[in-house]
Amino acid sequence: MLFHFIDQLNRAYNIPGFGAFDYITTRSAVAAVFALLISLLIGKRMIEWLGRMQLRETIREDIGLDSHLSKASTPTMGGLILILAMAVPSLLWMDLTSVYTWMIVMVVVTLGIVGFVDDYIKVVKRNKTGLAGRFKVAGQVTVGLSLGAVLYWWPDFQDFNTLTTVPFLKNVNIDYAIFGAEWSWLVYIPLVMLVITAVSNAANLTDGLDGLATGTSAIAGVILGIFAYVSGRVDFSSFLNIMYLPGAGELTIFAASMIGACIGFLWYNTHPASVFMGDTGSLALGGGLGALAIMIHKELLLPVICGVFFVETLSVILQTTWFKYTRRKYGEGRRIFLMAPLHHHFEKQGLPESKIVVRFWIVAILMGIISLLTLKLR
Repeated sequence: MLFHFIDQLNRAYNIPGFGAFDYITTRSAVAAVFALLISLLIGKRMIEWLGRMQLRETIREDIGLDSHLSKASTPTMGGLILILAMAVPSLLWMDLTSVYTWMIVMVVVTLGIVGFVDDYIKVVKRNKTGLAGRFKVAGQVTVGLSLGAVLYWWPDFQDFNTLTTVPFLKNVNIDYAIFGAEWSWLVYIPLVMLVITAVSNAANLTDGLDGLATGTSAIAGVILGIFAYVSGRVDFSSFLNIMYLPGAGELTIFAASMIGACIGFLWYNTHPASVFMGDTGSLALGGGLGALAIMIHKELLLPVICGVFFVETLSVILQTTWFKYTRRKYGEGRRIFLMAPLHHHFEKQGLPESKIVVRFWIVAILMGIISLLTLKLR
């Protein structure tokens, strides 16, 4: 919105300095600053409002983590801050004529609404189970279906809609049209639905310690923003020998907004947290990361880019599967970890919460570096 306004002013009056906003790098930097300021300035007022409305976290006493009981009075649903800080700068500084702009904002806002309903039921209605699983999955699947349909049938994407790059392999792309071009949507759209659902749930599982999901999301946002920028430039994509995606550079601005929003939210969300994002924030962040990866055709790299999310989810799957198997075979369920997701396992071992979070951030940075190496190590 502001981008188009400044562009019109520059075309009409040729104002010195306004031409800089034609560059994605300039708009990304400004969007990141806007998102950071929104998180910091509006965040404080939002936290106070959440506290006055008694929208506070409820902690189950049977989970066996006494250190978490002190968090019971902390305001939750702070994901509203994140959504606002991501959506507003994106709409202000992205190209509003680009389908990328509207689809990424749609994913974040819609999944944020799904998470908000879940949090509302838990906090206001005092129903600890929250939104029924089938309804939550239905919301995630609907978002994935909408995104997949647009990316598949939108005319601008017809030349590469079913292609994706294979990490570490040079000049190797996978075409999802395994049943023929006319039936390729039968593979592609369900894949998009799966990615959106999986990554948003993975972010939700990771959001169990102060600052953990926020910090790792910011790191993943940096990596995906770099991929979006180089993929949207014909010179860089040619030099790096990767798929050129016209217009995808606009997604760099959204990634910058996500990074700024997360860093600003960390001001209040680091240990001891003044606010929790709740499902409102975790579903929005996870969905945004998943959608970014799909749009720039890097979904096969998600287990590396979002390595912490992946390992956290894997720990839950392994724990649940092994428990059910041993209960069926031996009559008593056994566990691989002291507690799942994995961050709770380390808590059970006695590690301080802040140390676990920082170490997971370090792992996320290392996984991000490995992801970037795929640009050249092929």
